[in-house]
Amino acid sequence: MDLTGLVAFNVVTGIATLILITLGLGVIYGMMRIINLAHGEFMMLGAYTAVTAVDHGVNIWIAMLVLPPLVVGVIGLVVERTVIRFLYGRMMDTMLATWGISLGLIGLVTTLYGNVIKAVPTPVGSFDIGRYGASLFNFVLIGTAFLAIVAMLALLRFTRFGLILRAAMQNPHMAAALGVTPGTVYMATFALGSALAGLAGGVLAPISGVSPAMGAAYVARAFITVLGGGPAIVTGTGLASALFGFIDEIVSFRTSPVIGDVALLCAAVLLIRVLPQGITGRFLRRSL
Repeated sequence: MDLTGLVAFNVVTGIATLILITLGLGVIYGMMRIINLAHGEFMMLGAYTAVTAVDHGVNIWIAMLVLPPLVVGVIGLVVERTVIRFLYGRMMDTMLATWGISLGLIGLVTTLYGNVIKAVPTPVGSFDIGRYGASLFNFVLIGTAFLAIVAMLALLRFTRFGLILRAAMQNPHMAAALGVTPGTVYMATFALGSALAGLAGGVLAPISGVSPAMGAAYVARAFITVLGGGPAIVTGTGLASALFGFIDEIVSFRTSPVIGDVALLCAAVLLIRVLPQGITGRFLRRSL
């Protein structure tokens, strides 16, 4: 019973982690159709923002939850204005451009911080599940993922900005005819997706080594989950994260994390083979 509780807790944590690393890419790729290969590096920048802030004495909660999305959101805005806005509608070009940006960011961070692994202290301790110990910080991960996905759903469904954003993404010419400036909406949307990536990096910093190459460990999972989720950003991200997170954690528990990653990839390939448009491309089409 104790072991079952521990595995269930780890499964929920794995699902929350997938939601965090996927939500920003869901906005940029799922809505804007930009293949952002720099998504992992945006997360890396969020993690380094947390590291730098903690080193300078900033409260660790502010360093993890507030500063990373703000800093990376501004960086994403600059990237959109200087590079991405010239490449809308050219997916291959955006893929190459963001790949170049990712390499540049890795080189820049390596120059500034060195190719060493840095750490952020975990702000909370641990608790017991029967005979087993678990980190209380996992509750922070779960709570942050839950609030992020609920806030994203509320933003898209209940706010004027969400309505304009959806209209501009679906039909920019019609939106422009109604007085909306699509370029401004695209800029804000890319900054929003970047900020979500920064938030993920900041929250994951205490449980993962912070290094210039850390983004590579997350970007493949993020793309697989977005593709598996389908066109509905919030619902698809939630459902695909739940499915892949469950498979990954269960297989990792029975075998090893490497085999868990293989099982996740196999599940994604099978899912996309059966549902080429993802879960919400076949079901829940009207959801967000």
